[in-house]
Amino acid sequence: MNDESLAAAIADAAPDAIIFADRGGVIRFWNRAAETVFGHAAADAVGRNLDLIIPERLRAAHWEGFDKAIASGVTRHSGKAMTTRSMHKDGHRIYVELSFGLLRDAAGTVIGALACGRDCTERQLARAASSSAPAT
Repeated sequence: MNDESLAAAIADAAPDAIIFADRGGVIRFWNRAAETVFGHAAADAVGRNLDLIIPERLRAAHWEGFDKAIASGVTRHSGKAMTTRSMHKDGHRIYVELSFGLLRDAAGTVIGALACGRDCTERQLARAASSSAPAT
């Protein structure tokens, strides 16, 4: 197995969702965990825009941050995971905990953005339920 196929095998077997989108926001890599979290098979997600998993009301803010990161070479949440809303293929809304990075070519030019994450819907809903429960 060469280094490139080893890297692809590792990314595909990773327990967290891994998504890579090019500078235009087109999905170019979608691993098995992403299939599980978002419900879309890799064959259906690759080649599509990230709007596939971004709720409509969050799209303007997402694209503003995405475009700024691609242009500046710095992500606002670099090194930190953030919890946000997303969409599953079946239409239900989910919470995902994501961390972001930028991928550069050999010359140092940003060629796209990488997100790694997991579904945290149950945790978020439990937290919301416990914070709204009356004190005993």
